[in-house]
Amino acid sequence: MLSRLKRATVENELLYLFLRKPLAQLALFVATMLIAGAFLANWIAPTNPYDLTSFDLLDSLIPPAWTETGDARFILGTDDQGRDLLSAILYGARLSLLVGLTSIAFASVLGVSVGITAGYLGGRFDAIVMRIADIQLSLPAILTALLIDGVARGLFPGAMHDELMIVVLTVAIGLSLWVNFARTARASTFVEKNKEYVQAAEIMGQHPLRIMLVQILPNILGPIMVILAIDLAVAILLEATLSFLGVGVPANQPSLGTLIRIGTEYLFSGEWWIVIFPSLTLIVLIVSVNILGDFLRDALNPRLR
Repeated sequence: MLSRLKRATVENELLYLFLRKPLAQLALFVATMLIAGAFLANWIAPTNPYDLTSFDLLDSLIPPAWTETGDARFILGTDDQGRDLLSAILYGARLSLLVGLTSIAFASVLGVSVGITAGYLGGRFDAIVMRIADIQLSLPAILTALLIDGVARGLFPGAMHDELMIVVLTVAIGLSLWVNFARTARASTFVEKNKEYVQAAEIMGQHPLRIMLVQILPNILGPIMVILAIDLAVAILLEATLSFLGVGVPANQPSLGTLIRIGTEYLFSGEWWIVIFPSLTLIVLIVSVNILGDFLRDALNPRLR
């Protein structure tokens, strides 16, 4: 009962603070529009960039419609293959978001599970987990993701690797981001496990797994949600970086990173739109998600208000 009242109070306070933050409202609106446009791409995109019959190589490198040599059929122009750039951005944003959301979900489940267990049990398990986390924190996330992707390329043949690319990216990015969740969950669990309600559950003979899932987990979700919002932007940026480097999704499945990589090859020859519009989409998406993450951090930590 007390836990429900506490959650209701936090939700009401979050809503109150959100209504007083115009920047957070704008960020939520922008992020919602981008996410909705990405996942509704099948219905709102002018063409399907995955369908080879929907574009013509003769339409390649057409500038945006409002320029002097533009074509009204292509609002943002076309890329080097003749694909409508607006459609490619919508489908590419969907792929980037899909990889980002699935990888951050994997990282959060893994990290919170390990962190809450380490914090509650302590001892040797906690020491081993934290040493592994310390080792991984010494490596940049992009290097960890590249290492895991390289191992996957060695284990799977080329064709199979391309088919499993989304899964490989999800695992690679997830394994490079789980540490933040684990450390946050562990620190919060150390605080919660010494409180009366946890001690009462232990005296009643509840199983440790039930105590961790039912008693502790709901009370540490605040800081976890902050990490989730902030690391979502990191996951999307990691996917774009890997695709930009050519180790992400295949070129025939355009993501924002792939489109940016293709665009840089034509930037100095005058076809600026191929790199500018995907880059702006990625920047706006990441900035809006980061603003929401900062709002959650400030709202859930009274000391930062």
